[in-house]
Amino acid sequence: MSKSESLDFIRDILGHVSVQTTDVYARADSKQKREALEKAYFDVIPESDKEKSWKSNSSLMEWLKSL
Repeated sequence: MSKSESLDFIRDILGHVSVQTTDVYARADSKQKREALEKAYFDVIPESDKEKSWKSNSSLMEWLKSL
């Protein structure tokens, strides 16, 4: 697969109208990509819910055991 074909494929996945937009992201260095991801990231699960709250759900645990 050529670079042009790869960019076309990535453009389609990302929903960019122009491959030129995709090319901007492809040319960014690793530090720029990391910083962009860090800025876009947010925690979807509040800290208090991270402690495996599913373990206290007895009906779920019974169902899992039955598998």
